[in-house]
Amino acid sequence: MSAGPEQVREMRARVVEELRGAGVTEEVAEAARLVASELVGNAVRLCGPFTPVVVQIAHSADEVIVAVHDPEPTALPDRDPCPPGNDTAESGRGLWILDALAPGWSVRPTPFGKQIRCRLPCRDPLGEDAG
Repeated sequence: MSAGPEQVREMRARVVEELRGAGVTEEVAEAARLVASELVGNAVRLCGPFTPVVVQIAHSADEVIVAVHDPEPTALPDRDPCPPGNDTAESGRGLWILDALAPGWSVRPTPFGKQIRCRLPCRDPLGEDAG
């Protein structure tokens, strides 16, 4: 998609729709929507408006994977050193969201730029369904 405002709205709705249709809980589907939105927003901030991005969603019984590809391999996400509740932080709060919802997210180069990949657990640590 070309990451303009209308396309981002459509992507958010589509993520939730696809995951709900696959039986993923509301809570996890909404978390995936938020993660995808943050990643695409970061791509736009780092690469510019209407940046071509690819959003991929995959799921299993244990996790949902959200991966966003953008064309700029050197524009890496940067966490603001201010904690997430600090009102003086100008950016970087979205990465705190990624840490909370998808600990261990990763960035890897691709032949066409980079991919940021997040894993959202569908089960709690005791092995029960999340949500």
